[in-house]
Amino acid sequence: MLVKTALLFFFTAIAEIVGCFLPWLWLKKGMTAWLLVPAAASLALFVWLLTLHPAASGRVYAAYGGVYVLTALIWLRVVDGVKLSTWDWVGALVALSGMLIIVTGWGRA
Repeated sequence: MLVKTALLFFFTAIAEIVGCFLPWLWLKKGMTAWLLVPAAASLALFVWLLTLHPAASGRVYAAYGGVYVLTALIWLRVVDGVKLSTWDWVGALVALSGMLIIVTGWGRA
């Protein structure tokens, strides 16, 4: 269950990041406003993916934050080409630890 949840969170994070990155390209890089169409679709996918989790929404959002932090840092490295620091990796580890604690308690709450 943990791997399935983590993968679902990862795909959710990608959908959110793409939904925010495309308008950024339009506003900051002068690209076409037509990027707002796939951005809106990506954000709609993001919201739908969040509904697929079996826990209460607040717990899902809290746990999702940990995976989002790691995914955003990977995006920073892969898409933006920024080298990650040790502090980036430590922060991601702390965030993921929080996610694991929350997800582990889903069935016990």
